[in-house]
Amino acid sequence: MKPWLNIVGIGQDGLCGLSDPTKNLLKRADVIFGSSRHHELTSDLDTERVYWPTPFDLIYEKIASYRGKVVVVLVTGDPLWFSAGVQIKDFFESDEMIFYPHISAFQNIAARMKWSMSEVEMLSVHGRRLEKIIPHLQPDQKLIVLTSGSKTPKEIARLLMEKKFGKSKMTVFSSMGDRNEKMFVETAENWKIIVPAFNTLAIECLPEKACSILTKIPGLPDESFSNDGTMTKQEVRAITLSKLKPTSGALLWDIGCGCGSISIEWMRSALNAVAIGVDKRKDRCGLALQNSLNLGVPDFKVINGEAPEVLYDLEKPDAIFIGGGISREIFEFSWSQLRHHGRLVVNVVTLESQALLLELFSNYGGEITQLGINRIERVGNSTIWKPLTPVTQWSIEKK
Repeated sequence: MKPWLNIVGIGQDGLCGLSDPTKNLLKRADVIFGSSRHHELTSDLDTERVYWPTPFDLIYEKIASYRGKVVVVLVTGDPLWFSAGVQIKDFFESDEMIFYPHISAFQNIAARMKWSMSEVEMLSVHGRRLEKIIPHLQPDQKLIVLTSGSKTPKEIARLLMEKKFGKSKMTVFSSMGDRNEKMFVETAENWKIIVPAFNTLAIECLPEKACSILTKIPGLPDESFSNDGTMTKQEVRAITLSKLKPTSGALLWDIGCGCGSISIEWMRSALNAVAIGVDKRKDRCGLALQNSLNLGVPDFKVINGEAPEVLYDLEKPDAIFIGGGISREIFEFSWSQLRHHGRLVVNVVTLESQALLLELFSNYGGEITQLGINRIERVGNSTIWKPLTPVTQWSIEKK
């Protein structure tokens, strides 16, 4: 099929910033899709216009209705970098489309800040929860963040304060690339600036003395999670995640998720990793959701219900953790749904559950390990080793 759909990145400099071939494409387009701002930037062209609909998902069928004509979709910057082009490409066949990248806001800000892009985390909270930046708050880390409007920098400043990163330097650029470009600089703790709606934010992360540094490496301190006393402890959690092997875009089923500690660390550990937690106790589902916001993975999905019934309609997972009680029925259904090369890990503490694990191990293989953790504790004027409840762990990969 001859390509008919052209996704064109454009900057604040409008047509002037486009190459001659791209300008010629716009001149011969039968229809141009875009936001009000995009149409203003190309207002010199006498072409049929279509504006972004609400909700945005209506755009795909509208674009498809022009199939066979010369269609141009205008997006800001690089169409495939936190842009509408990412969603559009998933709706159409690859051979129908051509992409025309433009300098992105990330590249513009990196150049203005004199930052090497290889050392910067590039994020977007445009149409996304602000909490998504939390896992990236590390000492001396540089962040570039696409915002949702004039209020976003103030909201991020408040979030930085809550996470004890109030000393962080915030630099906002608005209308990059045109004559009205402005720059605003202040620390998060002193941020009171009102900025224009179209802006992008650079952050130099500086922790306060009271800040507790939480890395993306599995094994966050137990006190990082609100819990009712029943949770996978830090050392066991780190070992469990090493067996689950979080990978980019992978889906985890967390059966008996409790306060969500395994799922949350899974999602923090790998790019775009997702998790679905299941628990029969409504109060623990609430704790899991609270922790997911506090630790920066607001997309964690939690289902209140009994396994395996609540698992029947879920997308097949790349990994499964069973930590809230194992039964043969739960295992057999979970194993049947696990993708090839998927990982399954079961943690148990009771002798009855250990007996079932040994039976499953003899039939399916894998590895069984008993994890014994001791922590120092003060008793009066003395110090002793206090053992945690031993955990028997079965891990297996589906070939």
